[in-house]
Amino acid sequence: MLAGVSARRAVAVAVAAVACAAGGCGSAAPEELPLAAEPERSPPLREPPAGRVIRVGRAPEGVVADPRTGIVAVALRTPDRLALVDGRRGRLLRTVAVPESARHLALVRPGGPLLVPAERAGVLAEVALPRGRLLAATPVGAYPHDAVPAAGRVFVGDEHGDTVSVVRGGRRVGRVRVALQPGGLAAAERGTRVAVVAVRERVLELFDARTLRRVGRASAGVGPTHAVSDGGTLLFVVDTDGDGLLLFRTRPRLELVRRVALPGAPYGIAIDRVRRRLWVTLTARNRLVEVTANGRPRPLRELPTVRQPDTVAVDERTGRVFVTGRVAGTLQLVDP
Repeated sequence: MLAGVSARRAVAVAVAAVACAAGGCGSAAPEELPLAAEPERSPPLREPPAGRVIRVGRAPEGVVADPRTGIVAVALRTPDRLALVDGRRGRLLRTVAVPESARHLALVRPGGPLLVPAERAGVLAEVALPRGRLLAATPVGAYPHDAVPAAGRVFVGDEHGDTVSVVRGGRRVGRVRVALQPGGLAAAERGTRVAVVAVRERVLELFDARTLRRVGRASAGVGPTHAVSDGGTLLFVVDTDGDGLLLFRTRPRLELVRRVALPGAPYGIAIDRVRRRLWVTLTARNRLVEVTANGRPRPLRELPTVRQPDTVAVDERTGRVFVTGRVAGTLQLVDP
């Protein structure tokens, strides 16, 4: 076991490994599976964060950068609001109310609207940019955790409902049953496929975005959490409890083809498709790792972050990277 891994994570890794070895994680009964992986509790900072740090509000977590307006949206808790930041000048513009806080944010397209899966409210909120006006609040399934646009619709992972809701035009138009506890979602193959990380069942599933038919399923490490896609046939999944990054190909079938070691409880992930880079946060070490986003991903360098770097985003127009610091209520701006 790698140094620095907590006792809780060590137990989860051991139990998950036994369950998978016994015939695949998906074959175990729900009560036999360990709890889903969570970010490690970060230690106090040992060195100043790279780049610039600004205060945005209490407990920031979900974050997304819009390349068209330059707005960086950050989800805050208690009160539940969105901080709208001028990501290019590095200053807080305003905060706006939302139905409930979000652990992840997404964009329908460059320029917005912004997708806000409001977990405890059970709705998907849509927010206009740059002002932050609430456009819609659509009831979805239990505890919506992540959302992704694909095939002209929005797919929302209902983490406590084991479903993915399909939203179009401000109403739910479909629902598909998925593996236990959907966490991260990603659109692949030019938006014709939707990948779902089942964080409790520890599998990655692939669905046809038009028919909602499942077209692939594969084991995804010992504690997967989040995923991004290169837009084509490559999917990158963070294995938080396994201290790794997993590379899957969707063709000719969904298959795990490579694993990259990233010690330190990797959790947040963002992709810069323009520069073909991944940015992954290491919550146990307060670090940010730059990784090549190709068929042979490899770490390039590490940078010090703010404390508790649970989420990360990148402005694909400028390449600037944004990391949330949950402990101090901060946002870190890094120019690679």
